[in-house]
Amino acid sequence: MELKKSTFVFLFALLTSISAIANSPIWENAKWIWQEEAGPANTWVAFRKEFNLKEIPKNALANIAVDTKYWLWVNGEMVLFEGGLARGAAPNTNYYDEVDLKSYLKKGENTIAILVWYWGRTRKVHDDSGKGGLLFYADFGQQVLKSDDTWKMKVHPAYDPKSGGGGGSANRVNAYNVKFDAQKSLGDWTDNAWYSNNYNDKNWDKPILKGVANGKPWGTLVKRAIPQWNDRGLVDYESLVLKSNKEKINLPFKNTTDSLLVISAKLPFNKQITPYLKVNSKAGKTIVADMENPFNMLKGTFITKDGVQEFESYSWINGHVVEYSIPAGVEVLALKYRWTGVGEMTGNFECSDPYFSRLWWMARNTLYVCARDGFMDCPDRERGLWIGDVADQTGAIFYSLDDAGKQLLKKGIDNTIAYRAGDTIQGLAPGFGAYRGKSSELTGQSLQFIDQVVWQYYYNTGDKKTLENAYPAILKYLKLWEMQSNGLPEHRKGYANWIDWGIDPDQVPVNVILYYMALNATKKMATTLDKEQDLEWLNPRIESIKANFENEYWQGNRYGSKDKVIEERTSALAMISGLAKKEHYNILVDSVLVPVRKSSPHMEWMAEEAIMLTGQYDKGLERMKVRYEEQVNMEWLTTLYEKFLPKLRGTYNHAWNAPNYVLSRYIAGIKPTSVAWKTFEVKPNLAHMTSVKQVVPSVKGDITMEVNKTASKYQLDLISPDKTTATVYIPKEDKAISKILVNGKEIWKKGKLKTKLKNLSLIDEDVDFISFEVEEGTWNFTAVYK
Repeated sequence: MELKKSTFVFLFALLTSISAIANSPIWENAKWIWQEEAGPANTWVAFRKEFNLKEIPKNALANIAVDTKYWLWVNGEMVLFEGGLARGAAPNTNYYDEVDLKSYLKKGENTIAILVWYWGRTRKVHDDSGKGGLLFYADFGQQVLKSDDTWKMKVHPAYDPKSGGGGGSANRVNAYNVKFDAQKSLGDWTDNAWYSNNYNDKNWDKPILKGVANGKPWGTLVKRAIPQWNDRGLVDYESLVLKSNKEKINLPFKNTTDSLLVISAKLPFNKQITPYLKVNSKAGKTIVADMENPFNMLKGTFITKDGVQEFESYSWINGHVVEYSIPAGVEVLALKYRWTGVGEMTGNFECSDPYFSRLWWMARNTLYVCARDGFMDCPDRERGLWIGDVADQTGAIFYSLDDAGKQLLKKGIDNTIAYRAGDTIQGLAPGFGAYRGKSSELTGQSLQFIDQVVWQYYYNTGDKKTLENAYPAILKYLKLWEMQSNGLPEHRKGYANWIDWGIDPDQVPVNVILYYMALNATKKMATTLDKEQDLEWLNPRIESIKANFENEYWQGNRYGSKDKVIEERTSALAMISGLAKKEHYNILVDSVLVPVRKSSPHMEWMAEEAIMLTGQYDKGLERMKVRYEEQVNMEWLTTLYEKFLPKLRGTYNHAWNAPNYVLSRYIAGIKPTSVAWKTFEVKPNLAHMTSVKQVVPSVKGDITMEVNKTASKYQLDLISPDKTTATVYIPKEDKAISKILVNGKEIWKKGKLKTKLKNLSLIDEDVDFISFEVEEGTWNFTAVYK
């Protein structure tokens, strides 16, 4: 019997909802709890729950949700430093964490203590629910622990809700300054009352039941999309000096003067940190921990009580130097910092030219300091998930960060798709709609997102579900673009006609190329997802742009608009996209890409990549060196600037610097040749260098490569992960190769494979290279030149 369509739809929806419930966490009747007031903004609330365990449970996973951040202790021991993610998985959703408490529990009396920080304002990174709250559920086997009115609660009196910070507009940082008065401290409220016998919570309040799980205003609960922060604990600074005279100091140090002294505490490089201090002081002294970073929007302020005391400012900041303002009479016993962040920087690049080794390291630092709740434009001034910035970061992520970085990229894709405005892919998630009530579409960035973020994420990870989720929205967005009678797309301005901060941008042809690249990426998605019917719409547009671009935008020595002055971005993108004719490559390199330097870092890497694609690696490195030399030569600087022109300006740690992508892909020469790095290419192009080392943290495992060359020998060492196949290229270097040894055995001589080796085969030989295919394992190639 044939089911009616309406019946099928109903059954499908029912099964889908049942599946969703089966895979969602059980909250039973746990309640959102808070004080009577909805907020107020910038409120810190302490929660405690004492309970008795007859035995340690086999499993002790707790589900915890808050608006906005929390710190968790069990029996006085810190379990989690800064849990929670800024709201914005999608409209009307709230992230929750899954935390394993087993190793912190003990038989008998236990205490869970949670400090919740409610931001209470919507800005770029956070979509405020309008109410602070805590939701907790844990199944300990013989008993269930859940948030309800049996918990104890107290608005923490030491934290000042009027601390300010974050900047004066919604275009700035969501968080606030931390201002803590130790004279109003709650004491050691995180520990067991029975165990330490030094805390009594009888005068604490009974929390108010504010709502149920998945209810408004917090919305549907979504599991945390990334691992908890990599918390490296409290450590010493690299050095401590008095700011006034640069005199080095040792701790303990007492300010015996009558005035305020500032201690400059140096970090090894630009990091996301929370500053810590331990002092001996009289009551009422004010100590401030701030960054020398001119764009820093946050600081920590500590007002002392009598005696020895400690303080850590929980609102993270970043920069190179923390400045502690120490009042007269205060003795400093310890100054430390806690470095936290998303995963680890496991990728690495080193070469015989120290300039490029340092540049790659600075670029990696820049990428990492711009990653937290989401990838962001900068960690100090805005912290916004601008998808054009993420597009620039994407290539570098797969050469620099571990799996947590890839998960954060997936989160950025999902957030962007969820916060689209109708069919418009916005430039910012949660987006301008969250705090300005209008679209944030920057057309160039929205188009970059399709090719450089979504497709490259899938190609590097093989995560098909994320592709499936993004594809329908991408196709709808591309259909918003109209075609003109000249066979090219009509220009869309978005909310601002912007493509780059540099000089003389040529918006129209740049967007034509980015639209063409987005169409091609979407075509690949359609094929991958078996959406062949969509090719009927995609192919004609691709072919139309391909057929008409040259006639409209080739100006004899460059690509661009006829009425615009020469600039390099359009030509670079034309080459990267495949729209440029190869017969123009030499003139484009010599007349445009090498001498013309008008791009900002946002599009600089595109010019460098375009040169590399022609095989003129020395010229690509020359451009890279000229553009970044001023920054690399600054000994104090460890990250890269937002803008080049007319001088270095903006934040000194901006997301869209990507020389590590170019160096890793084209100089180390390692790139995937199939989805999820099942196959990859190892084709180093050392140019003037004599050695290169590269570690690529691929989804299959780390790929480790080292190349060393002399006038008479070329040696390449490769560790290839399980279930991969690599094509290794041995360069002839305009010389004759007498023999090639692999793992100590002579396998090639006089153009022939002399000895067979398991899991190795000769693929090809041409004028420039001899190539071999190798399976997983450790390989050593040595080519001897005549």
